[in-house]
Amino acid sequence: MTNRMGFFVSSLLVLLAVLSSTMFVVDQRQYGVVFQFGQIRRVVTEPGLNFKLPPPFQNVSYIDKRLLTLESTDTEPTLTAEKQRVVIDWYVRWRISDPSAYIRNVGLDERAGAAQLNRVVRNAFQQEVNKRTLRELLSTKREELMAAVQREVLAAVRGAEKPWGIDVVDVRISRIDYAESITRSVYDRMEAERKRVANELRSTGFAEGEKIRAEADRQREVILAEAYRQAQKIKGEGDAEAARIYNQAFGRDPAFAQFYRSLEAYKASFNGKGDVLVIDPSSEFFKAFKGSSAAGGGGAGR
Repeated sequence: MTNRMGFFVSSLLVLLAVLSSTMFVVDQRQYGVVFQFGQIRRVVTEPGLNFKLPPPFQNVSYIDKRLLTLESTDTEPTLTAEKQRVVIDWYVRWRISDPSAYIRNVGLDERAGAAQLNRVVRNAFQQEVNKRTLRELLSTKREELMAAVQREVLAAVRGAEKPWGIDVVDVRISRIDYAESITRSVYDRMEAERKRVANELRSTGFAEGEKIRAEADRQREVILAEAYRQAQKIKGEGDAEAARIYNQAFGRDPAFAQFYRSLEAYKASFNGKGDVLVIDPSSEFFKAFKGSSAAGGGGAGR
C-alpha cells in the first residue's frame, strides 16, 4: 500500500512538472519566440498564457518589444566639408518590429541589435557630416542632416536580402562640438577677440572722456572770462557812479573837498608806525597842515 501511494505521488509530481514546462506567460512588453530544435516555430505577440511542447522539443525566448534608445558612445571626431574636426553626440529611438527576421539576421537579444545599429548610424553620420559645413550643422541644415541619417539607416536595416526586422523611429543630435584637440585653440582665439574688443572699447571710452574733459575745461574758461568781464564792467560802472557822487558832493564845497582828499592822502601815507617820508616842507602835500597851523596862530593872536 505504501509503495503504491509513493508511486502515485511521484507520478503526480512528474505530471505537474511536465505540464508546467508546457506553459509560458508572455508579458505585454515582450515577444515570446518558440523554438523547436533550434528553429523558430512561432512568435507570440499578444500577452497572456500560452502552451508549447515540453523541453527539449520546444523552448521559449523573450525579446523586448518596447521603444528602445541607443546613445552614441564614440568620441572619434568627424571632418566637416571645410575639414573642421567635430564630435557629434546622437541618439536613436528604435524597436524590434519582426522578431523572426531579427533573430535570423541580427541576434537573440537587444544588445546584438544595438551594437550593429551603432555601427550603421555612426557611418551614416560620418558620410552626411562630410557633405556639410560647421555652420550648416549648427543652424540651417541640422534637421536636414538628421532626416538624411535616418533615411540611410532605414535603407540599411531594411535591406532586401537580410532585413533586420527593426524600425528606426527617430534620429537626433544632442550635441555638436569641436574636437578636444582644437577646443583650447578656439577658446584662446575667442578670448583674444574679446580682449581686443574690450581694449578697443576702453580706448574709445578714454578718447571720449578726454574730449568731454577738454570741452568742460574750455567751457569753464569761457564762463570765467565772461564772469570776469561782467565783474569788471560792474566794477567800472560802480567806480564811475562813485566818482560822480563824489564830484557832486565835493562840488558844493571845493575847500572841504580839498581838505578831505588831503586827509585821505595822509592816512594812506602814515599807515605804518615805521614809515619814513622825505618830502620838501614847502610841498603842496602839507598844504592842509599849513592852513591848519595858520588858522591856529591867528586865533591865538586874537
